[in-house]
Amino acid sequence: METAMYVEVLDREGRLLADAAETAGVDAEVPTCPGWQVRDLLRHTGAVHRWAAGFVAERHTAARPLGDPPELDGPGLLAWYREEHRRLVESLAAAPPGLECWHFLPAPSPLAFWARRQAHETTVHRIDAESARGGTPGGIAPGFAADGIDELLRGFHARHKSRVRSDKPRVLRVRATDVDGAVWTVRLTEEPPVTERSETADADCEIAGPAARLYLSLWNRQPYPDVTGDASVATLWRETSAI
Repeated sequence: METAMYVEVLDREGRLLADAAETAGVDAEVPTCPGWQVRDLLRHTGAVHRWAAGFVAERHTAARPLGDPPELDGPGLLAWYREEHRRLVESLAAAPPGLECWHFLPAPSPLAFWARRQAHETTVHRIDAESARGGTPGGIAPGFAADGIDELLRGFHARHKSRVRSDKPRVLRVRATDVDGAVWTVRLTEEPPVTERSETADADCEIAGPAARLYLSLWNRQPYPDVTGDASVATLWRETSAI
């Protein structure tokens, strides 16, 4: 996907998140994030938007702490979230292609990284807000969902921070059934997972299904669509992959 397309997704998803949060109310529980209320979701996502916009707009070249959200609640908190989201979208849209700033996953450029990361961050949290609102959640385009799976498997869980480890080498296959070529082979050992986007080894376990359902299940928002083989490998992912 082009950077501009990620920014479009981010813009749309953040607005949908805010609308769902407003309908649910800040006191509503968030079923997909046990222990959270909508106010926690708004504070977290707004703080992440503010943090990301700082790197893009202010060109920070070293890591900086996330920072605490303001002591707001109710309509004031919702208005603050909308403003932080708007600022992030505008910062990304105005940034030059050659932007230099800190980022934490491999990407063609810092701008491409932040646009992609925030588009996926906001999409997952939009689903959280809609779970609090109730009713049928909005959809996620299969190609975008596959891109998010790729970021999660080959980006986040390639880092030393990943807790997905196995004393015995295991191979997990992830297969999106509605996107051509969307299959990943995840090798689990005592080191961080190593993922290739192909079928490069026999799998001990395979998780398969539509890309959008896979995306949300790998982010621990939904049950797995379909698991074959040794289900303990899928359980290992569920129990250790939280970020």
